[in-house]
Amino acid sequence: MKNSILALCAMILAISVSAQYDPKALQSLDAMSKKYKAIPAFEASISYVLTNDVEKVNEEFKGKITVKGDKFRLALPEQEVINNGSTVWTYLPEAKEVNIDNYDPGSEDVNPSKIYDIYKKGFKYLYLQDKTEGGVLCEEIDLVPEKKDAQYFKIKMFINKKDKSIQSWTMFDKGGNKYKYTISKFNPNVKIDDSFFAFDLKKYPGVEVVDLR
Repeated sequence: MKNSILALCAMILAISVSAQYDPKALQSLDAMSKKYKAIPAFEASISYVLTNDVEKVNEEFKGKITVKGDKFRLALPEQEVINNGSTVWTYLPEAKEVNIDNYDPGSEDVNPSKIYDIYKKGFKYLYLQDKTEGGVLCEEIDLVPEKKDAQYFKIKMFINKKDKSIQSWTMFDKGGNKYKYTISKFNPNVKIDDSFFAFDLKKYPGVEVVDLR
């Protein structure tokens, strides 16, 4: 266990030293950001995998995400997260409970509706290589936070080399957890009303409301 912790610390240090504001990475990231900003709203099927080699954790979930501007709705088997840009609802079907909180734009939590813009503030970025990810030729880019005490010490992005869409991104935290999101079945031609990005209590009778605001 001690050796694993030392190895993790060494890896974090090596990443911090090597990371920079790489112009080649910036060119790819800017093209990717421009692509998503031009889309009014989109839906995508996603897979979410949580792994921790030390703790022998390997969990996978599949779901769907809908994004419109600053708003998003992420539906996973065990929970649904809805964000209208000011309020966040986290619905837990098995517990029949919904937690309500204010959305904090300054939070270190990675907002799925802003993953294409995250590199613009508080991150260094480094182009690593062209690499095939999920059968697609991608540009592998690492984002490293400028703050040493940030929640995640690295975010790895795979950007489709041909059309600059996001193939996947993985967040690495200091506890050894890796959170990987992979996008599939991307649909950029959706029309979604703003009311979709709010939790309607009338549709969920008997659900307990936990207001954390």
